[in-house]
Amino acid sequence: MVDVDERPGRLAAGAGLLCLALVAFVVGTDDFVVAGVLPGLAGGFAVSEAVAAQLVSVFSVVYAVAAPVLAVATARLPRRAVLGVGLAVFALANAGAVVASSFGVLMAMRVLAALAGASVTPVAFAVAAGMAPPGREGRYIGTVAGGLTLALVAGVPAGTWLSGMWGWRATFGFVAVLAGVAALVVPALLPRLPGGPRLRMRRRLALLTRPPIVAAVLGTVVGASYGLMSYTYIAPIARELSGADVDGLAVLILVVGAVGAAGTVVGGRLTDRLGADRALVGSCAVQVVATGGLAALGLAGPGGVPLAAVAAVFAGWGLAGWAFNPPMNARLLALSGPAGTEAVALNSSALYLGIAMGGGLGGVAFSGYGVSGVTVTATALGLVTVVLLAASVARYPTRRAGG
Repeated sequence: MVDVDERPGRLAAGAGLLCLALVAFVVGTDDFVVAGVLPGLAGGFAVSEAVAAQLVSVFSVVYAVAAPVLAVATARLPRRAVLGVGLAVFALANAGAVVASSFGVLMAMRVLAALAGASVTPVAFAVAAGMAPPGREGRYIGTVAGGLTLALVAGVPAGTWLSGMWGWRATFGFVAVLAGVAALVVPALLPRLPGGPRLRMRRRLALLTRPPIVAAVLGTVVGASYGLMSYTYIAPIARELSGADVDGLAVLILVVGAVGAAGTVVGGRLTDRLGADRALVGSCAVQVVATGGLAALGLAGPGGVPLAAVAAVFAGWGLAGWAFNPPMNARLLALSGPAGTEAVALNSSALYLGIAMGGGLGGVAFSGYGVSGVTVTATALGLVTVVLLAASVARYPTRRAGG
């Protein structure tokens, strides 16, 4: 975190905040875009798409394991140095992917990219909160989270289009260029920020095992499991409910991404106005209602729901789901004190774990009961999440932003 007396001026903070959003945009684009290039990549290396998909799994697992470890290891280093070096390594990893001569080499480059991404993303969120004036922490965190949603709306479509035009190597080249630009711009424009306070390693780890942090991270695991389950199966859900074709699905995904970007802004403002605790539980509850709405629409039968109605419900789902991010991180930072970056990193690991669990549970539900199995399972997990978060907030409240 940044000491109050060391907060940069308004102009410097604005430039720095945009730099931090750029970090999230670059890492998010690289993370999400791989799924769109799997068919071409599999063909290029003569492997099955199932084997090629392990690139996504390996990235997620490495990121989840490495994020808290790297956060602790780099806690005392200047923030600009951590971001600059991490982005440079990220650029090199993607450049290496462009010239990869075998699937094994490409896999190694994805591991390196995951390590680099895990070293910079939690830092970006923690630095944003530390730079913020009192009472505006949520908006600053929301701006960085907006970089992730912008990756879905702009970065991923651009990378996928490049793959269609010039092959999958062009996509990794695109990400390498983005990361290279960020590696130059971020250290140049981000205000000089010191590392975290001097704490023994044992003390840092002890802070992460306190009951408030454990409860918050558990809420993230369950929340991510239900929250991303519906999006993972958005194609069969849209097809089952409204008979949506490829073009309709593309429009639906665009709507969800655009609304999600707005959700990060809304979540940040609600965090500053209501406090992280109330904004967190409220956004989760609204997303559960939207998920339950998808389950209810299934009662109309196959193809019985207009695509516009499906899009409207998914829009509410995306708005609330991305509004969840700012209060979630703001609450963790408030609870963790001097170990803020490490707590955000641990929460990132929980997020990836929850996404993996949600995909597995959704697959079982879909195999057994189809689309209705996915939406009902997601709704049930969502209700569990609301209860967990409400209990955690009641037991371990945080001070309202600006209060």
